[in-house]
Amino acid sequence: MKLSRRSLLATTAAAAASAAPASAAPAKAAPPGGRRLRTGFERLAADGYALLDGRRVGVVTNPTGVTRDVRHIVDVMHADDRVDLIAVFGPEHGFRGTAQAGGSEGRYDDPATGLPVYDTYLKSGRPLADVFSASGVDTVVFDIQDVGARFYTYIWTLYDCMEAARLAGKRFVVLDRPNPVTGRAALGPVLHREFASFVGRQPVAQAHGMTVAELARLFNGEFLTAPVPLETVRMSGWKRSDFYDASGLPWVPPSPNMPTPDTALVYSGTCLFEGTNLSEGRGTTRPFELLGAEGLDGRWAAAANDLGLPGVRFREAYFAPTFSKFQGKTVGGVQIHVHDRAAFDPVRTGIGLLVTARRVWPGFAWRSDHWIDKLTGSARVRTMIDTGASTDEVVAGWREELAAFRRVRERYLLYR
Repeated sequence: MKLSRRSLLATTAAAAASAAPASAAPAKAAPPGGRRLRTGFERLAADGYALLDGRRVGVVTNPTGVTRDVRHIVDVMHADDRVDLIAVFGPEHGFRGTAQAGGSEGRYDDPATGLPVYDTYLKSGRPLADVFSASGVDTVVFDIQDVGARFYTYIWTLYDCMEAARLAGKRFVVLDRPNPVTGRAALGPVLHREFASFVGRQPVAQAHGMTVAELARLFNGEFLTAPVPLETVRMSGWKRSDFYDASGLPWVPPSPNMPTPDTALVYSGTCLFEGTNLSEGRGTTRPFELLGAEGLDGRWAAAANDLGLPGVRFREAYFAPTFSKFQGKTVGGVQIHVHDRAAFDPVRTGIGLLVTARRVWPGFAWRSDHWIDKLTGSARVRTMIDTGASTDEVVAGWREELAAFRRVRERYLLYR
């Protein structure tokens, strides 16, 4: 039987509402040594939602806004008399996550809770402020799992919602979650403002190494037209060196092509292939870990391995994407195998793969709209690779701007 979009939303919402009770075992055991991570939402709830007392609340969230026992926080708060939850705001892919890349769910009433769901995707400034005003909320809460890359749009949904809340005179609360690829350091080029877009509004490093609450503090202190009344609910039990599997939390794909934490690990480098005519692995079970095109063969894997990039090896691979680039065609390329997460540098790896792909495959081309410039934050990476620069030379090109960003970033970190 073919389901309509509305029916699909109802089915998804009903499943979320009937999820396991609070006593259910977590998907993963707590980290060794007695340290247990508690998300911002867990700490908010443990405090009896005191931060939201007397407030008319709206939540910006998506399927990742779940508790340890995989109940959605909207369903939990809606059922709790201590919270006056009156609206939900959905980002790209939607509140319940039914839309593919570049899509959203639009305006509808959530079948599970009856709450109005408003669409924030591609809205900013005064139009988004008007959405907040029309909803009747006085406090906007943000709870979405990020993946640590500047061009992942949820952090710019955060930025746009903060600016819109300021314009609408609303209070803003960010509930923190882990950066799944650690918060050890920022990596990669920093956005130049003339290349600003929804995959990068402000000068942030390509792999920012921050949590969403830390980013909110950075946005408020450095980039918003004027500060918004901001409160952050930090995690407890998180270390900057932690990868996601140390959290003991279930992984919910933040978007359809982010199926595992392994995807997030490579994404801040291999998403650069969106700016080329090669497949970035969309339409496979390993998006951003499989890369390829018609006419590529084992020479690419050999050339990439010859770079001696830390923590990673490359395997000659062949695959047939079920959608997106090369749909239904068998293409050749590489699969990325990270064997040492601590040593792995995803951005350097992405540059090395671009450099070698261009060298071994005569068919290599950038997208005609220069999307690569928006992803890297300037024209420098593209022009250096086109003139034959090596991986080391390209990486050296952003050294000074990255050092400057790291100094600014340090002021807004919540976890040491």
